[in-house]
Amino acid sequence: MAVIRPFKALRPEKSISHLVASVPYDVVNRDEAKELARDNPFLLLHVTRSEIDLDENLNPYSEQVYNKAKVALSEIKSKAPLIEDENPYFYLYRLIMGEQSQIGIAATFSIDDYDNNVILKHEKTRREKEDDRTNHILTTEAQTGPVFLTYKGKEGINETVNKIISSTIPEYDFTAVDGVKHSVWVVPPEYNQIIIDEVRTVKNLYIADGHHRAASASRARKMKMEANPNHSGNEEYNFFLGVLFPAEQLKILPYNRVVVDLNRLSEEQFLEKVKQNFSIEKTKSSSPQAQKNISMYLNRNWYSLIPNSNVKESEKVSDNLNVSILQNYLLEPILGIDDPRTNKRIDFIGGIRGIQELEKLVDSGKAAIAFSMYPVSVNDLMNISDGGEVMPPKSTWFEPKLRDGLLIHLI
Repeated sequence: MAVIRPFKALRPEKSISHLVASVPYDVVNRDEAKELARDNPFLLLHVTRSEIDLDENLNPYSEQVYNKAKVALSEIKSKAPLIEDENPYFYLYRLIMGEQSQIGIAATFSIDDYDNNVILKHEKTRREKEDDRTNHILTTEAQTGPVFLTYKGKEGINETVNKIISSTIPEYDFTAVDGVKHSVWVVPPEYNQIIIDEVRTVKNLYIADGHHRAASASRARKMKMEANPNHSGNEEYNFFLGVLFPAEQLKILPYNRVVVDLNRLSEEQFLEKVKQNFSIEKTKSSSPQAQKNISMYLNRNWYSLIPNSNVKESEKVSDNLNVSILQNYLLEPILGIDDPRTNKRIDFIGGIRGIQELEKLVDSGKAAIAFSMYPVSVNDLMNISDGGEVMPPKSTWFEPKLRDGLLIHLI
């Protein structure tokens, strides 16, 4: 039984919303963030990636960076301006990218539900990234971007959402530079209890994207609770910001891989080793057509890899994903990629960047080999979460992505 709460959002004045809204902090590197924020003092990347406004040699995890984020939030709040709603509201957030459309409920969610696995995870988090966002939350006293949540759709919730968007005008309605349309509605208060009751009947919620944000909110809550002798459990720090979408509306793109070298093997030696666990043949197709198929780009040629009888079916759903098969039967034993979370010889390329990005990296010599993956399904994600399993790192790339800054939760 999941808990969902309305909240008093800190949000931009309507005419400036498109200038405040920014891509999530973790989908761009420092240089990309700095370029996006150039000539736009209102962009929330000045808060979420505040190192872009400091000396480039400064450690991005230093105390100075978090203090700068706090100052930047205060400045944007004053100048944009950002205004905190007087009353707690639910909000609807719609994303449209081409023919893909999804509508979620923006709200705050119980950290107790996260800690007690009412809200399920499918990914391990990295301590360094947890430390970063925990420090960011505690210093700014704000959750500046939402966790992307999903659930197995219920008609009652869908009907309520559709009724709201058909009878009210969106507060924000703009198309970002990447072509994604963002619309946000303030939900009339008479719908609050209906939404609370409907979500209460959902057995589990699932984190689709934003594991580090959720884990960091939990750690920040623990520290705030320990420092508060009058802790009651109702404080805002007991809840985290999220947007809840029905699973049937979501689309997952592949998360592709590139490796910088062939682990001291010649091309011929490498291909012979691959043949031990895969049938392999040249192909003109750069995208795999089935779950356990993998497309490989090497020396300007595409190859189709299909697991042979040496690759055994597993009882664990996560082990049967093609990202797991690639890791367990090729990347680790042949290319020496022992831990893809920490190994510096592998990089991950979100499917939104296209196959051309893989070919470009290999053809330029920046990588020796690329792998185009078949996307994980939302059902796989939920089945893995239900079973308490963990996906390999960088298994899912959700598009379109929520923007930071349209709705901020103050703790």
